Amino acid sequence: MIITVRVKPGSKKGDVVEHINESEYLVYLRARAHDGEANTALVCLLADYFKIPKTAVKIKSGFSSRIKRVEL
Repeated sequence: MIITVRVKPGSKKGDVVEHINESEYLVYLRARAHDGEANTALVCLLADYFKIPKTAVKIKSGFSSRIKRVEL
């Protein structure tokens, strides 16, 4: 399954996943977009949210963008 994720790094809101529709999510991360910290935090948060192993979450595109395509 491939989903579209809009990431808000450096958010004071905390690590939160909001479901927008079937394949779109809005994710707030405390981690900053520096040296891949936000991408690592995103993978961990999505794995916890969907209750799957971290190795099952792969960022397919948008490594340096706030809009990412993620395969679960």
